[in-house]
Amino acid sequence: MDKLNQAIDDYHALLNDEIAQQSQEQIDDQLRRQGLFFGDRPLCTVLRPRFFTTQSYRFLQRALGPLLSAFDKAYRAALKNPEILAQFMLEPWEEELIQVDPGYYPPNPTSRLDTFFFPESEVLLVTEYNAETPAAPAYNDALAEAFLGLPIMHAFERRYEVRPLPARHHMMHVILDAYERWAGSFKRPLIAILDWHEVPTYSEFVLFEKYFHSQGYECIIADPREVDYRNGGLYAADQRIDLIYKRVLISELYEQGGLKHPVIQAVKDGAVCMVNGFRCKILYKKAALAVLDDDENAHLYSKREIAAIESLVPWTRLVRERHTQYQGKPIDLIPFLQKNKDDFVIKPNDDYGGRGIVLGWQASQGVWEAALLTALQKPTIVQQRIPLPTEAYPSLVGGRVEISERLFDTAPFIWHGEYASSCLTRLSTDPLLNVTAGGGSTLPTFLIEKRA
Repeated sequence: MDKLNQAIDDYHALLNDEIAQQSQEQIDDQLRRQGLFFGDRPLCTVLRPRFFTTQSYRFLQRALGPLLSAFDKAYRAALKNPEILAQFMLEPWEEELIQVDPGYYPPNPTSRLDTFFFPESEVLLVTEYNAETPAAPAYNDALAEAFLGLPIMHAFERRYEVRPLPARHHMMHVILDAYERWAGSFKRPLIAILDWHEVPTYSEFVLFEKYFHSQGYECIIADPREVDYRNGGLYAADQRIDLIYKRVLISELYEQGGLKHPVIQAVKDGAVCMVNGFRCKILYKKAALAVLDDDENAHLYSKREIAAIESLVPWTRLVRERHTQYQGKPIDLIPFLQKNKDDFVIKPNDDYGGRGIVLGWQASQGVWEAALLTALQKPTIVQQRIPLPTEAYPSLVGGRVEISERLFDTAPFIWHGEYASSCLTRLSTDPLLNVTAGGGSTLPTFLIEKRA
């Protein structure tokens, strides 16, 4: 038995009904104390964190390096070449906003990749790049602290070294680095965490606010509807904002106030630094994976980057009338997709939380063909169906421990657009893995090593 499965079995063997009840009561208390909820749903509903061996974690980091380099080359090419930019399918107002230099590089100093990882075979598949507003670094750290305090973890740590993979400090460092580059020198900024008050992730803003304060930085949580741009500054609650840690989507700012929204105007005028800035929209588009994967763009990348794309990115194309290649054979894209729905998934170019996604193998032929017609009129990608990994996780049901298989993803945080450090894990009983999906749960990830 390999190291990972042995550790999982050892953990489950320690989790009798009594210690499970104690651990459940404690984690429920920690969830309440720290506001670890998505809306009114607890973030975590299982009694084991995600375990990673050091070998698997290092593999993940090494494998993603050349892929991140390829994303950067695609981004640079898009800024220089209108034909490449057109492949990202930006809206006209987005094309206007990407002309605004954010004052730092890269355009997405904070981001997250959504992947599916099979540790035993070291197969890694990248399905989305959240290059605009990656959530959950503070949730990750708070959940890690909660798990480390559980009675079951105390028993487990007598046999295993357990190391968390913190993320909050990375977030603080990258936004402050971007601010220093934007300002040309460093002073302690007033940080505004920007998003709507009613979003279900508001409790994470509170965690970040407390963390920034603990590190000596002034911080407020601001609603975009309550900011004011006047006298050359952006204000919230009569305090001038220096640095926006942006959690609201740029598209939502535009929908609320157009190009005249105070935040958009202030960033355009250079009155405030915003992380991530407008240019992150290029890589945030789901079409970014199609730009990487399309054979027509192979000239943009090195041999090492092409090898990474071929290994890590499922076959992905923009949905449009065209001829292309699939598994080395020429195809007429739309008729091919009509005939092979069970092998593909349709995704809107700019949405989140699983909205608008159509899984061909779960849809009727009529629903699939209607989705293709919509996709020809609205920016959309199609992606090859991939296998989803499962792992056993325990939960307390009726006072007894139940262990069941859950689908899981692997979502490493990316910093400065260059490297992965820390990792979010989400569980589900539904193929659409996000916190709102069936059986959804968010987990911290720990590196584990058996004690000598």
